[in-house]
Amino acid sequence: MRLNSPVTASLIAALRSDLAAADFTVARVTALWGAEAADALHRGQRIPALRALDARAGSTGPTPLATLAAVFLLGRPATGNDLAEAFPALGVDGAVALGLSSSTGGDRFFAAVDLRPYSFVDAHGPADWWIVSDLGELSLGHALPVDHVLGVGGASTTLSGLMLQNPVDRVLDLGTGCGIQAMHASRHANHVVATDISQRAIDLAALNVELNGIEGVEFRLGSLFEPVEGETFDHIVSNPPFVITPRADGVPEYEYRDGGMVGDALVQAVISTAGEYLAPGGVAQLLANWEYRGDGAGEGDGVGEGDGVGEGAGDGFARVEGWLDASTVPVDAWVVERDVEDAARYAETWIRDGGTRQGTDAFDRLMSAWLDDFERRDVRSVGFGYVLLRRPITGEPTLRRLERRHGALGSNEAGLGVHLGDSLAAHDWQAALDDAAFASHRYAVAGDVTEERHFWPGDDAPTAMLLRQGGGFGRTVQGDTGLIALVGACDGELSVAAIVAALAQLLEVDEGALFAELVPAVRALVVDGFLVPVE
Repeated sequence: MRLNSPVTASLIAALRSDLAAADFTVARVTALWGAEAADALHRGQRIPALRALDARAGSTGPTPLATLAAVFLLGRPATGNDLAEAFPALGVDGAVALGLSSSTGGDRFFAAVDLRPYSFVDAHGPADWWIVSDLGELSLGHALPVDHVLGVGGASTTLSGLMLQNPVDRVLDLGTGCGIQAMHASRHANHVVATDISQRAIDLAALNVELNGIEGVEFRLGSLFEPVEGETFDHIVSNPPFVITPRADGVPEYEYRDGGMVGDALVQAVISTAGEYLAPGGVAQLLANWEYRGDGAGEGDGVGEGDGVGEGAGDGFARVEGWLDASTVPVDAWVVERDVEDAARYAETWIRDGGTRQGTDAFDRLMSAWLDDFERRDVRSVGFGYVLLRRPITGEPTLRRLERRHGALGSNEAGLGVHLGDSLAAHDWQAALDDAAFASHRYAVAGDVTEERHFWPGDDAPTAMLLRQGGGFGRTVQGDTGLIALVGACDGELSVAAIVAALAQLLEVDEGALFAELVPAVRALVVDGFLVPVE
């Protein structure tokens, strides 16, 4: 499946033509079998979708769209005639030559890979692609091979949604897998370098780039930063093989998720060295796991407002802070923990991910190996989250923020990239101003911010006043009378300094003390998008 062959390139062009002609898109496939069957398929149940296809086919036979959906999404074989109608330009022989389909003999052709439509919306607008990856457990009927190349999963869409979309020159996709992050990055970069330790992953990623007519992506084989030694990038994105896997006989090490190191050492290595490969002002974004050892259980209220590690941050965040402190190049850092799983649940999750089913001897052996490994290192739970690193253009880092955002967010993670970019820009803007200069500006309340007041029955004064953010991270800020009144007065007409002076008179308090109390809180509201500077 090497693209330096003119024959292969022509076959991919024919495949692209056929998929477009069949209208093989997420919207059309969902309409083919309906929303309920689509939901069932998402849960791993394909029978409702198959029944819907059979009911539609009737006496006329399947359409090209139905054949493609049945073969590549539902694992149903097709006859040579049906496959030929679905691939009029590529043909059955072309589908076999390209590695899409195979036959065990007779007139029955099966999917040899997973080929599915993919749709999304980003800052550049909506798009529809096709993604080729290896067959999953549902189609294989057994555990995954260790060289399995994963398609677009939940982690993939999370990272692509987090991706900053500012125009840049060079992007590095570290551990590209099927190439999905490199493809997303190509929409805001002049050139993308995509690396992976797996030659099969490189081949499939190159196929996906060619299939979708994407230019400017270069592929390199190798581990982590080895293929780009001595180079720097404006943006690094990575869904690295961060899964904490026992280094023990009989435990499969999947290339797409296992980095071959003990515990969370791979994430430590990436966080500690990524700054070397960032150009000044460059940003690295990755998904990561970190261990909680001993009594650090990772519990929190899910709010996690403010910079730094708050009280009760736990051992997991302390480990991450240690990695940041040991960075070979000082970097700004923003770490968001999205979830924590206890050791047993974490092991269960990733054993199932590999296709080993519960209730089997193989599952029990793997579970024991995982728990033995955790016990040796006193690992009680594992955190999962996002890491954003930035190399300062000049001077020392100004941002060190570790926070917990457990549970639902204010908006879909798919739109967080724009919010993160806005928050970084707001942080830089306010960090460059002293308090007097910051307070001389006028601000307006963002359109997604609402205010809540809670009263005990019969009381005139509220017991709690909250500002809620509808988008971004869906933050909630509890304020006192002064802060809530200041935010309420931010309509773009008066500066913060003028509002504070008026409030000091109204509340009959010292203006200087009120200024010192409120300005840091207002800075935080600007960074988090509650307040927007007015030019």
